[in-house]
Amino acid sequence: MIVLAHLSDVHLDGGDRAADRAARTMAYLNDLHRPVDAVLVTGDIADHGLAEEYRQAAKILSSPHPVLTCPGNHDVRAPFREFLLGEAPDSSPVNRVHRVGDVVIALCDSSIPGRDDGFLADETIDWLDSVLPSDGPSLVCFHHPPVELHHPVIDGIRQHGEDRLAALVDRHPSIAGFLCGHAHTPAASTFAGRPLLVAPGVVSTMMLPWEGEGVLNFDSPPAVAFHVLDERSRLTTHFRYIA
Repeated sequence: MIVLAHLSDVHLDGGDRAADRAARTMAYLNDLHRPVDAVLVTGDIADHGLAEEYRQAAKILSSPHPVLTCPGNHDVRAPFREFLLGEAPDSSPVNRVHRVGDVVIALCDSSIPGRDDGFLADETIDWLDSVLPSDGPSLVCFHHPPVELHHPVIDGIRQHGEDRLAALVDRHPSIAGFLCGHAHTPAASTFAGRPLLVAPGVVSTMMLPWEGEGVLNFDSPPAVAFHVLDERSRLTTHFRYIA
C-alpha cells in the first residue's frame, strides 16, 4: 500500500497570499502523524512562469517526503526545469517517471505553451507507452483533466485529443488511475474505465454553476487529496481542507 498527498494549482506569484496558503498546506503535510510516501503537485505551480516564482516554489514545496511535480498551463517549461528540477532549461515537454514502492508514477506534461487548454504531445504518448510497466500497478498524472467536469470554464480548457490516451490504456491494463488538477475543485470521475481524481486547488476553489455567480472563491481554505493505492490496485481517495 502507498499513500500519496496530492495538491495542485498553487499559483505562486511572489505575493504573500498564495505563499501563505501553500506554506500552510506543506506544513500540514510535513507534520502528519505518519509520513506519506510522496507529495504530488499537478501543475500551475507558478502563476506567471517567472524565475522568481519558481525560486519561491522550491523553498515552499520543500519536504522530507519526495515531491513529484508536473507543469500546468501557467507554468513555463524552461524555468520549471531549471529551478524545480535542477536541469538545464529546455522547452520540450517535461515528462518524468518515478517509482514509489512498487508503484510506477508517470508525470506527463499536458501543457501547450501559450495556451490554457491541454494536449499530450505525440512524443509524450510515445514516452508514456515506453515507461509504463507490463505488470504491477501504475498511476498516470498530468495537469488537465481529459474529460468534461460539467463546468463551462474548465470544460473549455480541458485536455483534448484524449482518444490517443484512451487507446494507450488498452495496452497497459496495469494503470490503476489518473490524477490531475486544473479545475480548482475536488472531483471524481472515470476515464477509459479507470478512476480519474482531480485535486482541489490550493490558491482558490472553483464555484460550480449551481452554487451561484462567480467562478473562483478565494475565501475557501486550501485543500489536498490523499490517494491510497492498496495491494489489490484499488484506489481510494480522501479530501482534506486545511485551516
